[in-house]
Amino acid sequence: MDIFRAYDIRGSYPSQLNEEIAYKIGRAFVAFLNAKNVLVGRDCRLSSPELHKSLINGILDQGADVIDIGLTDINAFYYAVYKLKAESGIMITGSHNPKEDNGFKLVKEKSIPISDQNGILDIKSLVERNKFDSRNKEGGKKKGKLKSKKNIHKDFLKTILNYVDYKTIAPLKVVLDPGNGTAQIILDELIKKLKCSFIKMNFKIDGNFPGRGANPWINHNAVTEAVKNEKADLGIAWDGDADRIFFIDEKGKFIPGDFITGLLSKIILKNPAETPFSIVYDLRSSHYVKDTIKKNNGNPVICKVGHSFIKHMMRNNKAVFAGEVSGHYYFKYEDLYCENSFFVFLNILKIMSQEKKKISELLEDTKGYFISGEISSEVEDKEHVLRKLEMKYRDGKINKLDGITVEYSDWWFNVRPSNTESLIRLNLEANSKELMEKKEKEVLAVIRS
Repeated sequence: MDIFRAYDIRGSYPSQLNEEIAYKIGRAFVAFLNAKNVLVGRDCRLSSPELHKSLINGILDQGADVIDIGLTDINAFYYAVYKLKAESGIMITGSHNPKEDNGFKLVKEKSIPISDQNGILDIKSLVERNKFDSRNKEGGKKKGKLKSKKNIHKDFLKTILNYVDYKTIAPLKVVLDPGNGTAQIILDELIKKLKCSFIKMNFKIDGNFPGRGANPWINHNAVTEAVKNEKADLGIAWDGDADRIFFIDEKGKFIPGDFITGLLSKIILKNPAETPFSIVYDLRSSHYVKDTIKKNNGNPVICKVGHSFIKHMMRNNKAVFAGEVSGHYYFKYEDLYCENSFFVFLNILKIMSQEKKKISELLEDTKGYFISGEISSEVEDKEHVLRKLEMKYRDGKINKLDGITVEYSDWWFNVRPSNTESLIRLNLEANSKELMEKKEKEVLAVIRS
């Protein structure tokens, strides 16, 4: 069963993931955790309602109660698990994947992720064997109870507004594109609180994602054109379940996710503290992130790629913020360490308003950093490619935290193997555009030879 991935469960519907498997996952999840209750939410994909029913039936038949929050974005889901003090949670979501896909994100109490490091493989084994402990209907145990919680989005919105001083946000002109996904649930109410002029795109929740694909990292051309045509100050796009957010500047230029991490770090580190705030960033990130955190008296903490690793590193370092190149941004709220794209949305508008600057002006200090962006190559033997790179660049400073990272005084690169595909992914940065382009061709030649 290759639907069980490093960080979640994901596959095509119904060929890989269907109602029967969803039911078994519900039972296996309860059996593995011996959970008394499970909070369940779902995204807007066409397959989600049926998977939702089957998953809940599996949980109930295994003897656990279900707290059902229904259609939701994943930021609100994580918040709900924490705020309602649920023992565990499952979110039915295909995230940024194509509309034919779907999946499950699994968490313990406080929305702590369950990954291949702490349980997904055990749950996989139970599903494959189709054998669960006696805490099920065949064993005579009482069936769980189903409860619905309908007002969690109001609570979540209130928390967001209490956390960010939104009243200082100026009447900016902003293009918003939730991509027919569930970000709209919060956005509909959130934007009523702001003085901005909003140009709405793809605001109807629709699991067919008719406006664009669910992944704004590669599907943002329409937002770019809208920003230019409307002479807007900013364009913002979310993915299908709203844990990824991307920005387009007033010139119609896509802003890399790691540059947003650096900019947000400046905002967060403006608040003085007796000990430096720790900020976590993934190892693909531009050195702009690390340099910015240090310049603002913060403590930069590098991490492997992936939300479960990021959240674990945040807890261990009591970090207040984290960011990934992929548009995931994480905040500490009380004892919750999770994505919150709406915090990002408000904070970017807030700094533009306070500084009275365009976002391109706020990112002037990124001009000395020349990044390749993530480049994927299909290869037959990923380990062989990594060995070749290590041999070729053995005179550099080598780190194997995630794939291989090699650093020189004026350029560096990271190459990571995909967990699920025959792909190698390259991220590279240099001190000049010419050197970046030269080294990109050089490293790709080694990868693809």
